[in-house]
Amino acid sequence: MLYLDGPLVLAGAGNMGYALLSGWLERGLDPSRIVVQDPAPAPHIKVKLDEQGVKVQATVAPLNEAPAVILVAVKPQVMDQVFPALAKLSQPKTVVLSVAAGCQIGSFEAHLPKGSAVVRAMPNTPASIGRGITAAIGNANVTDKQRAACDALLRAVGEVTWVNDESLMDAVTAVSGSGPAYVFYLAECLAQAGVKAGLPADLAEKLAVWTVAGAGELMHRSDLEPEILRRNVTSPNGTTYAALQVLMAENGLCDLMERAVKAAADRSRELAK
Repeated sequence: MLYLDGPLVLAGAGNMGYALLSGWLERGLDPSRIVVQDPAPAPHIKVKLDEQGVKVQATVAPLNEAPAVILVAVKPQVMDQVFPALAKLSQPKTVVLSVAAGCQIGSFEAHLPKGSAVVRAMPNTPASIGRGITAAIGNANVTDKQRAACDALLRAVGEVTWVNDESLMDAVTAVSGSGPAYVFYLAECLAQAGVKAGLPADLAEKLAVWTVAGAGELMHRSDLEPEILRRNVTSPNGTTYAALQVLMAENGLCDLMERAVKAAADRSRELAK
């Protein structure tokens, strides 16, 4: 069961914010201890929040008790407008936990009292089904207790790994934060290729989606590395071997992925400026 020694303020009830909140409620966090700050949550999310007994406020308002955690889940482009007001809620025991892509720890510290605890984290969208992966890093002011609280909140929606170098977070964003979109696009491309090979569109899509989903689940459950799993399904000079000669050729999938990840990491760095 999740327990915090103060209220939790969630700024931003979008897809990621609500995915996290759902995980916390499933883990037993008291909904009366959660305050969602969002001027216009999506109607379907607002209905769910009301049903779950979670308080929603359109503007930042003082609390009767110092928050244990302020979790910032707004878009990076509006952070400068949103965070200064939130920063006023922070107290010495409060830790600010951000899941906004590209927003560096220093950008939060600039609005907070000296010595404030800040954790920067990057989850991904599989968090919505409890299968996310989050990388996180805290500043020097984060106590063991605060780190444990942040870890528990993030672990409610999947695996958590902590890093010691904030410069790694741009690459983390590019690999795991944006990564689900690459996998979804792979399924799209595989279906389109199936159609060009002669399959009806609905059959091609079903085969592609189930293949990608099943391969991902197999990789999740297996103790073997992806390379070994690939080798195990590749017979010498067979059909898979023929396809991999194309995918693994010079300027093939690996090169494309390297360029895609670099583009995402570069954009993450640009957002921080």
